[in-house]
Amino acid sequence: MMMQGIRKAGQSFLGKLVIFVLFGFLIFSFAIWGIGDIFQGYGRNSVARVGKAEIGLEQMRTAFQNDIQQLTRQQRRQITPEMARALGLDRQALSRLVTASVLDQTARSMRLAVSDDTIRTLIFEDPNFRDASGNFSAPRFNDLLRSNGFTEQSYVREQRETILRQQIGEMVVGAVGAPVALQELGHRLRNERRDVTFARLAPSLAGEIPAPTEAQLKTFFDERKGAFRAPERRTADILALSAETLADAAAVSEAEARARYEEVKAQRFTTPETRTIQQIVFPNAEEAQAARARIEAGESFDAVAAARNIAPAELTLGSFTRTQVFDPAVRDAAFALPEGTVSAPVASAFGPVLLRVTAIAPEAVRAFEQVAAEMRSDVATRRAASRITEIHDKIEDQRAAAKPLAEIAREFNLALRTVGPVDAALRRPDGSAEAPLAGGDATIQGIFRSEPGVDNEAIRLPRDSGYVWFDVKKIDPSREQGFDEVKAQVETQWRTEEVATRLSAKARELVERLDKGEAFDVVASSAGLTIEQAAGLGRQEQRPDLPTNVVSLIFGTRSGKSASASVANGGRILFKVDAATVPSYARTTQEAENFARTLGASVSEDILAQYVAQRQAELGVSINEAAFRNATGGNQN
Repeated sequence: MMMQGIRKAGQSFLGKLVIFVLFGFLIFSFAIWGIGDIFQGYGRNSVARVGKAEIGLEQMRTAFQNDIQQLTRQQRRQITPEMARALGLDRQALSRLVTASVLDQTARSMRLAVSDDTIRTLIFEDPNFRDASGNFSAPRFNDLLRSNGFTEQSYVREQRETILRQQIGEMVVGAVGAPVALQELGHRLRNERRDVTFARLAPSLAGEIPAPTEAQLKTFFDERKGAFRAPERRTADILALSAETLADAAAVSEAEARARYEEVKAQRFTTPETRTIQQIVFPNAEEAQAARARIEAGESFDAVAAARNIAPAELTLGSFTRTQVFDPAVRDAAFALPEGTVSAPVASAFGPVLLRVTAIAPEAVRAFEQVAAEMRSDVATRRAASRITEIHDKIEDQRAAAKPLAEIAREFNLALRTVGPVDAALRRPDGSAEAPLAGGDATIQGIFRSEPGVDNEAIRLPRDSGYVWFDVKKIDPSREQGFDEVKAQVETQWRTEEVATRLSAKARELVERLDKGEAFDVVASSAGLTIEQAAGLGRQEQRPDLPTNVVSLIFGTRSGKSASASVANGGRILFKVDAATVPSYARTTQEAENFARTLGASVSEDILAQYVAQRQAELGVSINEAAFRNATGGNQN
């Protein structure tokens, strides 16, 4: 992006803060949604009114499309407008435009200005506009602006607006830092450590649970009907086009497969020779030569290493292929030695050394016969990849002619997959899971946003590796299920909640005993529990034995007190906080300075966000929802 003013602004903390406000995902327009189409005296091409300024339809459309392109580059997969709207990119783009307008009008009301000399200096000093000799190049300047959609006038205007927004940021938060009390609180949250004693209450401790009566289950069901509601399910035909679906390995001859094998044999099917190398380093060549003479006279390599105080573990460099040994002298000498022999002194990068090779694993090559099927598939896939665009265009022509996917699949000899009925999590009515779909989440989301009879846009697979078409055939709407349909599920859920209730009551009794002063081992023993301990537990620590919700509750419990928390297997963990320690906060360390800087930036972001929200409320913001949907494609289908 050629908005060098933004880059220049972004070099300082305040500049970065303003850029965050304008281009991050923080949304300041807390009150602008839901106002409705209340434009009076404004044209249909206006998406929003901010004070006396308007945000136009094309301005909104361009901002939204730019965000989609940016996210597509970041995710390395095609992001459709539907997906972007589902992620909220449309609202974020409008909120950003509203925020920019608020800041621009604030700058004008303050009569802030940027001189032509300042703009000229920024442009002339921008390295992107310099030629090979390091001088400003007017042709390069114009070419880069044109390729990024700027005229000279629009680029200069963008520069001025960005600098003025930065000046407002400096005015609002220029000298703001994090208070020491806030730094100390943050230090405590990050560095506090706790020692805990804990024990696990298994679901079996809930005891024998009698079978529920029909009346109990019906009451339980009636109180939770929403939890047993059948989700919306859909049935769809899916046609995937990729090199894999087009590939015909049977059409690949043995000669073609062998030729491909020879091309990739060294990279894919050859395991290079590896050698385990030991090394003794000497301060000079004379000592190395003397040691070599002693070895020739019968002294062992290990004895020479021991005499130089080299531990056995430090003697071995490791096992390497030829290319993994970076020192050419060591590489050539080591890979010329027979196994078990000692080299003459070698002038390595670290001084004279003696080398010994203790093991040699020879090069291994998988024969063609072992990988023939893989090579045929590889050739077929590579051949098919070149046909994807051609077949895609032909399928699109058939779609335009209203041919159903089933007929298209037969014509191009492609497999048509019928999926469903499944819910949005790809679960069938019986609870089993449908196999993943080509295109993944994008295909699932597309199916659940479409309708029967709609000609859906093809989904592009990652890395441009193919396409997926789909037709929604049937929609089974969400509905309430009768008791008899879900009786087994109701009983399972009733039993789960009954176990949880009993365990929770049991845990409360044990916590009360602990808080009255009974020793943890006594309480645990009386309940048949096994004691465990965790020392130096951190607030953000992730441990398999202590789930996140348990750790969170541990840090919410005072030292010396006890509590319990549920865990995923239906059991609970009973714990007591034995100690809580916080290291003293030394403000002079580099870590403390970095933390204070980060915390200060967060405080500044909050202050600037509040300022922008206040100015937004003062100026007044109205949204033309119809124009907004028109600009972002939300009124289609």
